[in-house]
Amino acid sequence: MLLCDILQKDLIIPELTATDRWQAIDELIGHLVSSGKIQEDHREAIAAVVKKRENSMSTGIGFGIGIPHASTDLIHDVTGAFGRSKSGVNFDSLDNQPVNLVMLFLVPQGQFQKHLHTLANIAKLLHNKDFRQTLESAPDAEAMYRAICEQTKAK
Repeated sequence: MLLCDILQKDLIIPELTATDRWQAIDELIGHLVSSGKIQEDHREAIAAVVKKRENSMSTGIGFGIGIPHASTDLIHDVTGAFGRSKSGVNFDSLDNQPVNLVMLFLVPQGQFQKHLHTLANIAKLLHNKDFRQTLESAPDAEAMYRAICEQTKAK
């Protein structure tokens, strides 16, 4: 799935308050709960599966990007939330640099190919330096969402 298909502007947090990856994951999952994308009573179980995946290896892939993700049987469609931190989040990244852009996504259990394709599409999109700079300098969630959709459809 493409990033524009997963997100809506109300699933973007233009200024994360988190200072580390665990707080960022909790903040983004909380945002998915408040937007109705995941049920409140599933919050802890979903956070646990994302954090278990993150414990196996950081999804801070470098270049200021973090892509925490997991599969769970508690959702029926791919969903996710995007956050930006202007000050940077300690994500234990591969390049030891803070993360400014965090895309958390969830895929229904058993959809391995969709999981891999979604991860690859997001990583490829966010590896574009000009695109990252556009997201980092966008004034608000609406401008960020517009940039994501324009970049996604340009591919």
